[in-house]
Amino acid sequence: MSSSDEGKLFVGGLSFDSNEHSLESAFSKYGDVCDAVVVKDRETGRSRGFGFVTFRNPSDAKEALHAMNGESLDGRQIRVDLAGKSSGGGRGGGGGGYRGGSGGGGDSYGRSGGYGGGSRDYYGGGGGGRSGGYDRSGGSYYDN
Repeated sequence: MSSSDEGKLFVGGLSFDSNEHSLESAFSKYGDVCDAVVVKDRETGRSRGFGFVTFRNPSDAKEALHAMNGESLDGRQIRVDLAGKSSGGGRGGGGGGYRGGSGGGGDSYGRSGGYGGGSRDYYGGGGGGRSGGYDRSGGSYYDN
């Protein structure tokens, strides 16, 4: 993980009502928040239940991680971890086959697959997940 990512936290278990403002508001009491993102489904625009909070100072991020992990935000208990950190069980690769194959097989946060792209040709194999963050321009999730 690069030094610029040390202040970036993954926040899972978000309510579908949570937004960037509520994330920033909850975490800003621990330090200067540079960015707060709730990851949304590209097609529906609805929250996918997780997001990222980036602090200017990595030590503030660590304090927020310890203080906020397991706490309630917008009526849901959230999980907080360093972004890009895996506590084990990484993502599996997908299958192949006609018209596409499947995405990743799931990860240590309990999310199902879909992050790894299967090939779109007739016999292409599926891909494993890419490594973490969130690409705001394309609206897709990826790991560092």
